[in-house]
Amino acid sequence: MAILILDEQVISQIAAGEVVERPASVVKELVENALDAGATFVQIEVGAGGQRFIRVSDDGIGIPADEVKIAVMRHATSKLRTADDLSRIETLGFRGEALSSIAAVSRLLITTRHRDETMGMRIRLEGGQVLEASAVGAPAGTVVTVENLFFNMPARKKFLKSENTEKRLINQIVMNYAMAYPHVRFVLVHDGREIFRSPGSGQLADVVVKVFGLSQFKQMVEVDGEEIIRGRGGRIVVRGFVSEPDLNRKDRSRVILFVNGRAVQDNSLAYAVTQAYHTLLPKGRYPHAVLVISVPPDFVDVNVHPTKAEIRFEDANIAFSAVQRAVREVILGYARPAMTPRREPRWGGPVDEGRYAQMDFDFDAYEAEEATPSDYEDGPVRSRSQQPNLVDDEEMSQRPRTLPLLRVIGQIGAAYIVTEGPAGMYLIDQHGAHQRILYELLKQHIADNGTLEAFEVDTVTIDVSIAENRAVEANQSLLTQLGFIVEPFGVNVYAVRAVPEILTEGDVVTAVSHIFSVLQQTDLDTLLMHLADVAAIKRGAILTTDQMQSLVRDLERCPSPKTDPFGNTTILYLSADQLAREFGRS
Repeated sequence: MAILILDEQVISQIAAGEVVERPASVVKELVENALDAGATFVQIEVGAGGQRFIRVSDDGIGIPADEVKIAVMRHATSKLRTADDLSRIETLGFRGEALSSIAAVSRLLITTRHRDETMGMRIRLEGGQVLEASAVGAPAGTVVTVENLFFNMPARKKFLKSENTEKRLINQIVMNYAMAYPHVRFVLVHDGREIFRSPGSGQLADVVVKVFGLSQFKQMVEVDGEEIIRGRGGRIVVRGFVSEPDLNRKDRSRVILFVNGRAVQDNSLAYAVTQAYHTLLPKGRYPHAVLVISVPPDFVDVNVHPTKAEIRFEDANIAFSAVQRAVREVILGYARPAMTPRREPRWGGPVDEGRYAQMDFDFDAYEAEEATPSDYEDGPVRSRSQQPNLVDDEEMSQRPRTLPLLRVIGQIGAAYIVTEGPAGMYLIDQHGAHQRILYELLKQHIADNGTLEAFEVDTVTIDVSIAENRAVEANQSLLTQLGFIVEPFGVNVYAVRAVPEILTEGDVVTAVSHIFSVLQQTDLDTLLMHLADVAAIKRGAILTTDQMQSLVRDLERCPSPKTDPFGNTTILYLSADQLAREFGRS
């Protein structure tokens, strides 16, 4: 086959394939153009996941009428003039490829008016060819409508992902830029329905609440670090929010990074964030983070990837250190004792992990005895905030004993109950133990009655993320079964009218927000586990002797007292022989 120069239309489609990979790529490029134009309001409307149409409207400066036709040509841009400008890019776009690439693979309509002009301009293109250009009346700003994306590239269109996948990617792009530019109001509409709106208040925290949900935001702390770049001048500023160690996940998908207003994928910076949690997170777990990093424009090269998602620093080590130090300093101040390993005590020598893991309670060493009222002078203390009235005391007492009879000695660190049994000492995690008790009660109640009773509470409203909103909508019947009555109360906002009895005397907003955040795990049993978790006695709660004894008595009747519903250890056992050896008395 002879070597020939390609036709201009083929060249345009090949170039477009590098910039416009999917509908989300179109949204990204058009939103970046709007932000570069100084917009304070950007609305994104999408039909069928972007395959039918995409419309991005903004109130930016607009395009002068005599430059509109130039704007849709390849390599036409107002953002740089010489090769030297590439070393100090301060805009999101700069190559002049977006509009021409989109036009080459779609039916494109642009309506725009420059704010200093009285008339606007409308231009219509199909497959990169101009079909119409005329003056129109229009408000200042720009509206770009993209229809039938990839209509002339059937091979590319065939390999697009599902509509839901494209929607999810578009959601992420819009929410990312809402966080990077909190002073801009973003509105996202899918198939005529508004699903996201940022307040445009200028406060990153307000947008993070909208994106992550209130329950997760409450477990995040603010980062505000700054470091001088030695040897060249300038500063690296790191601001944003990161999760406390208790809030973590199995992948890095919630580590969201921006450099000079641009959402980036940088393995080194992501690793710097996770390294800041060294020894504070379990292996294979990662934090949540939203970090807005500012560096001198000439310290970073953004012209290294067609989608501009990857960057290169002049000195990656300096950037790594600045991010790691900023996150580490704030996290060390908020690290919780609960994250430390449960088997810390040494008692003079190394802990035998096997002995504690097996927890041989030596049931044969004693004859089980039943507790009598005289054993507890004032009787068990069960306020409604501690334990719901799901199973009566008589039924609980008739359950088979799964632990030896334990006598409460005291409490350590407002977190662990010290008890004595016939074969040694037992340390009980009060939160984990109460989780187990409540979970078994809830599970039994559901098995017997099918539902949990709803108890009315003073109405509260809860902001949810887009993903949580979808989960709440899809699982209304499951929420009703669990005793929740919630109603839509605006965009991504729900009014809570009733909750199960187990939550009536606690922090309803925090509890319901947590349930919403895990609702995508639609398994009923998993939700009962989380319901028990939010209702259980917390670490840090000081309990009376009667309260501790009541809790221990109920734990003695649970089917699986050695672990909480999530599989974490609830009891550590030290036999009398082990104690004697530790004290050198054997």
